[in-house]
Amino acid sequence: MKTLDAKLARIRSGDYTPKDFIIADAKDGDMGFGRTAPGPARDRKGLKTKTEYLAAMAEMTKSGLVDIMLTSLSSAEALTGAGVYKGSAVTPAVRLNDTTDIWTMRGETIKAHPSHPFRSARLAHVEKVADLGLYSVTFSNDVKHDLATLEAYAAFRDDLAATKIRHFLEVFNPAFDIMLKGGNLPEFVNDCIVRSLAGVASAEQPLFLKMAYNGAAAMAELASYDPTRLVVGILGGGRGTTRDTFELAHQAERNGARVALFGRKINFAESPLDLVKFMRAVIEGEMKGGEAVKAYHDKLGKLKIKPDRPLAEDSAITESVLEA
Repeated sequence: MKTLDAKLARIRSGDYTPKDFIIADAKDGDMGFGRTAPGPARDRKGLKTKTEYLAAMAEMTKSGLVDIMLTSLSSAEALTGAGVYKGSAVTPAVRLNDTTDIWTMRGETIKAHPSHPFRSARLAHVEKVADLGLYSVTFSNDVKHDLATLEAYAAFRDDLAATKIRHFLEVFNPAFDIMLKGGNLPEFVNDCIVRSLAGVASAEQPLFLKMAYNGAAAMAELASYDPTRLVVGILGGGRGTTRDTFELAHQAERNGARVALFGRKINFAESPLDLVKFMRAVIEGEMKGGEAVKAYHDKLGKLKIKPDRPLAEDSAITESVLEA
C-alpha cells in the first residue's frame, strides 16, 4: 500500500498521530512559472534544466521521505518511463488544470484578474501514469467568475468519473482585493469551500484540500468542521526562511492540517532531502523549529554546502501569518 492511502485511512478513522502527517513535494511549477520553475542553478549562473528538475524529483521519490510527488503530466511521463515509481511507496500525482491565476510568466499581469478555468492535461493520458491529480480553484467574490469556476469543476468531475483517477482540491486565496463586505478573507475562503462541496457526493469528493494557511483560527475552524470527510492540507507559498518552513508545518498541524504540499520551500532549499527530514522531526514533536534550523545548518556544514542565509537570519520568522 502507498503511504498516502495508509495514512489517509488512519486520519479518517480517527487514529491519527503526527507520524501520519502527509507531505507532498510539489514540483508542478512548470505548469505556472514556465522556464523558471526548476530554480536557479547552484553551480553556475542561470537556471537549472528540465533534466536537473527531473533528477530532483527522482531523488526525492527514491528517498521515501514524501508521500506524494506532484508534477506536470510531461514530468510524470518522464519519471514513469525511467522507472522511478516502480515499487515505490510514493504516490505520483499530476496537476490536472492550470487556471489563469497560476500563470506566472516573467512580466505577466494576468494574476491581477479573476481566475479563468483552463485544462492542459488530458485525463486519458494522465491515467497512464497516475491515479491521483490536483484540481485548483480560486473564488473572487464575483458571481460570473465564481459560477464559471464551479461549472468547470463540475464538468471536470463528470470527466473524472469515467476514469480511475482520484483528485484533491486546491483553493487559492485571490491575489487582489475582492471587496468583501462585513467579512474577512479567511472566513470567505472557508465558507466557499464548505458551501461548494456540500452538494458533492462522496464518490466525487476530493481526497483532501490544499490551501493557504490563513492563520490558526481559520485553520482550526475549517479542520474541525468534518475531519473524517474534509481533510485539510496547506500549500507552501514562497520560499521564506528555513524557520518559516518548519513553523508553517508545525502551526498548521497543531491547528488541524494533516497534509503539507510544499513547492518552492523544498525546491529552493540548499539540501531538499535534509529539509524534509527536519520538517518531519518538527511535525512529530522531536524538535522545535529553532532547534531544527540549527541542526539543518550543522548538516549543511558537514556536507560542505554554503547556506543561502546566515543562521541568525534563517532562524527568523518572516511570514506575518506565522508571527501572528
